[in-house]
Amino acid sequence: MVKFGVIGTNWITDRFLESVKDLEDFELTAVFSRTEQKANEFARKYNIAKTFTDYEDMAKSDAIDAVYIASPNYVHSEQAIGFMNHKKHVLCEKPLASNIKQTQAMIDAATKNGVVLMEAMRTTLVPNFRRIQNHLHKLGKVRRYVASYSKYSSRYDAYKAGTVLNAFNPSYSNGSLMDLGVYCIYPMVVLFGEPQSIKASGIMLESGADGSGSILAQYNEMDAVIMYSKMNDSYLPSEIQGEEASMVIHDNISTPHHVEIKYRDGSVETISEPHEQQDMYYEGQEFIRLVQEGKNMSTINTFQNSLTTAVIMETARKQIGLIYPADQS
Repeated sequence: MVKFGVIGTNWITDRFLESVKDLEDFELTAVFSRTEQKANEFARKYNIAKTFTDYEDMAKSDAIDAVYIASPNYVHSEQAIGFMNHKKHVLCEKPLASNIKQTQAMIDAATKNGVVLMEAMRTTLVPNFRRIQNHLHKLGKVRRYVASYSKYSSRYDAYKAGTVLNAFNPSYSNGSLMDLGVYCIYPMVVLFGEPQSIKASGIMLESGADGSGSILAQYNEMDAVIMYSKMNDSYLPSEIQGEEASMVIHDNISTPHHVEIKYRDGSVETISEPHEQQDMYYEGQEFIRLVQEGKNMSTINTFQNSLTTAVIMETARKQIGLIYPADQS
């Protein structure tokens, strides 16, 4: 069994715990919250034995082997490194950190302490993403990657009414790029590596966060188009376009449940299969396997893929003038 603590008592933690509850080697043993009341409420909800309101106490505790971090982006690095320095394994929500410097510091801490560090990017760990990889050769020479993820945020209603919640507060290293754009970028990096150059544009809000944006990425023999927004919905599929066929990823790139290959002769092949488990189950499964096998890095959500994604996002932010307080530390 791998004994888990969780940091964050929000909806994403609920979703993670619901997804991994059937993993045989997952045991939930501790929760952190800044307030004792919230920690106790969450502990009662999930029958958790230990509660903490101090990170250091939790990191030093024998009650956990690993921690799932779902706190605001700007504290990911500090928290993860603190736990890794106490030999705890870390599964950290996307994006791994606020910037390149923090991402590299987390990777260095994992390497130094010999513990697992994995970005909880579920998209690249679900079975259908593996099918995307395994069928990519059918497209012929790939010429374009198009990824779209735009979803109107309920928190944008609050923003328009004059209340700036965390989702649109740059102090938390938040905004549309970090929240939704990363889902478009990370799969591109896993499939095609680091682009030669990027050109970014974005719509900035008065809060200093970005409401939407797009990125054009140039590779040697192909290009990529990425679109994301928290101010409007989009129903466009994502595509990988090749000379012989195009792969269409329906719904949105974050959850590739239905994937087809459309060939030039008009024929269509469905390559996706129904997922037997909820999407976040597979990231938990991968992480536990790494812990049990004594590895410190996934072969899919690798350190390099997380670092390359951080490079792309920081480069894009600089181009559109999106600066976080975390960049100054």
